[in-house]
Formats: sequence, structure tokens, C-alpha cells
Amino acid sequence: MFGLNKKDAGLLLVVAFLALAAPFILNPFPEGSAMAQFNAGYPDLMQRLVIFGIFAIGFNILFGLTGYLSFGHAAFLGVGSYAAIWMMKLLTMNVVPAIIVSVLIAGVFSLLVGWISLRRSGIYFSILTLAFAQMSYALAYSVLTPITGGETGLQPKYDDPRILDGALEAGKSPRANLFGLEMNDGFELSMGNWVFTFNAGYYIAAIVMLIAFYLSIRIFRSPFGMMLRAVKSNQQRMTYTGLNTKPYTLAAFVISGMYAGLAGGLLVAMDTQVGAERMFWTASGEVVLMTILGGAGTLIGPVLGAGFIKYMENIVSKINKSVLEQWFAFMPDGIEDVMIALVYPFVGKGWHLTLGLLFMLVVIFLPGGLVEGGQRIAKLFRGKNASDDTTDATKTPAE
Repeated sequence: MFGLNKKDAGLLLVVAFLALAAPFILNPFPEGSAMAQFNAGYPDLMQRLVIFGIFAIGFNILFGLTGYLSFGHAAFLGVGSYAAIWMMKLLTMNVVPAIIVSVLIAGVFSLLVGWISLRRSGIYFSILTLAFAQMSYALAYSVLTPITGGETGLQPKYDDPRILDGALEAGKSPRANLFGLEMNDGFELSMGNWVFTFNAGYYIAAIVMLIAFYLSIRIFRSPFGMMLRAVKSNQQRMTYTGLNTKPYTLAAFVISGMYAGLAGGLLVAMDTQVGAERMFWTASGEVVLMTILGGAGTLIGPVLGAGFIKYMENIVSKINKSVLEQWFAFMPDGIEDVMIALVYPFVGKGWHLTLGLLFMLVVIFLPGGLVEGGQRIAKLFRGKNASDDTTDATKTPAE
């Protein structure tokens, strides 16, 4: 199917099902229940899950295949966002030109950064990319304020030219759309105590993510992908054979940067406001965590890692003392206070501590990330079934 083998096609179908059924999957608990705190099926979070999944998929093409660790990929995310917002201010609020231009501009910028940074490898390459990202952040925050909006950022305004759009009605604010379909359009489906939200912007982002995921599979399985794996395995040996690896690593860097630009353009399409914070080093570190946590070098790992981190950032961070008091209200007063004191440092503002501990456990016990964890669980079940089959085979008919 689509040029994929049976295993890869199955994986693509699984990801498609998870993405399209997300409003149901991410809302497992009824509204008003104590567990509704853990529901994540609202548009803003679902959009971020798939958009940062795209970001991580692109980063994995560089890091997972070639082994080159970039600490500056947020620069391409930010550049793509600024390119998209300027398209919306100057050309049209239709998201298609904004997304296309964001990918192209991020690709050009990543070509420049990659051409310089890939002159070095290892930690020197990582530091160079980090330096470029921080320089980009500093320029966007201060020097290039007329273009980037500086600390305030940019957003579409009523009086922007938008040469392809007609004049707005009085009092109406500009909204991102896809040929007239606004990103915040949608409807809610009530089934008993459950409320499921279906949002146009989310499904547009999800379809783009599926296309990006499909392209990443083709890259992984192509001769180009095999060449990148060889670079990761032993680049020096390839150089000794007379093969120039730089065009391959540069191509991987540019493709990865274009994925980041795509994610930046989609972020603007969903939320038409851009700030320099998207280019800060913490954003680059976040995509590294996503990829390693999910499983670097795997196909679905970065998507899982992005979803896991964004879920914790948006759900676990909202658990405050009042929520904990509701959870432990059935306990005696003394024990309730002890439980709140034990749990509170790991939730709310302390969600980073929980993430850090989980990341340490994954790196130590699951070097292959969440994908390796899933594979181990599957092996346990397969082993159990296999042993059951063996036992049944040894029984006599009388038994």
C-alpha cells in the first residue's frame, strides 16, 4: 500500500487510526468525574500533540538516522513561524501559502546553518547548532524587532494589507482558514456524560502529520536512509572508502529543518501569534527529549515521545493542591496531609521533576525508549501464548 511493505503499512494505519480517533481516545473519563482531570481531548492540546509530533519526526531523521545531535532545531521552528505569520499579514489568511512558505524559508535557513555546522561532528556540531539557535533568538528578541515584534511578538491585525483577501467587515478580526474553513470551526458530540470535540484545525494538522509520517517511512526505507544509517554506524570507514558523506548529512539536516519549519507554520495556522520564545534553547531541548523518550531511530517513537511530553505539560502541570485535596479527601486528616505533601512536588509546577525522573528511568532501563518498552511487553505476551500452546500440545486427548 502506497509503496510500503505490510509492516510499515500496518504502522501507518495504526497512526492514522490514533490520530483520527483522538477525540474519543483522549477523552476516556466522563465530564464532571474526578478522573476528568486527565482528559486531553480538547482542540488546543490535540493540535499541539500532532504538530510537535511532526517536529520530532523531522528531528529523528537527523538524529535517529545519522547520529548528529542538534541542540538548535528550535531556530527552524521559529523561522517557519515568522515566515507563516508574515504570509498571513501580507498575502492571505489562508493557511496553505503560509505553510508552504514556512517550509521553504526553514529549508533555506537550515541549508545555511547545516553547511557551516556540519564542518564539525560530535559535540562540536551540537554546540554550533546551539549557538546558531541562540543567536537567532537574540536577533528575533531585540535586533530584528521591526520584523519579529521582539518581546511582544506578531499577530495578524485588522489593517494588514493581505493583498489576496477582501476587506474585513467592521469589527471582525482576521482568522486563519483553509479556503474559508476556519481553524476553530467544529462541533461537540455528547454521549451520556461524555463530550467529544471535533475541531477542523486539529484534523487539518493531523492529516499533515500523517503525510509527514508517511514521508519519513519512505526516507527510512530508501537507499538514502540506508546511507544515513551507514553514516551513523561508521562515518570514518565510509570516508576511507572514498565516499563523501557530507552531501547526505547536509540533505538530512535540511529535510529535518523543513519538518521543523512545517511544524512552525502549523503552530501559526492554529494560533495566529508568534513570539521569539519558540527559538529559545529549551524548545530545542524539548524535541531532543521527545525523540529519545519515544525511541530515537524508530518510526513511531518520536510521535509517542511528543505526545507523552505535551500531555504531561498540559495535564499533569494543572494538578494543584485543591485537586489533590479532592483526591485524598476520603483519608484521615493526618494521612491526607502526608499524601498531599508527598505527591505535590511532582505535579503542578513540579511536573518537570516527574518528567526528569521518567526520562532517567527510560534512558537507564529502556535505551530504545517507549517503543522498546512496548516491544518488551509484546514479547512477554507472545512468550506466554507460546508456552500455553506448547503445554496444550503436550496434553493427551483424555486430559
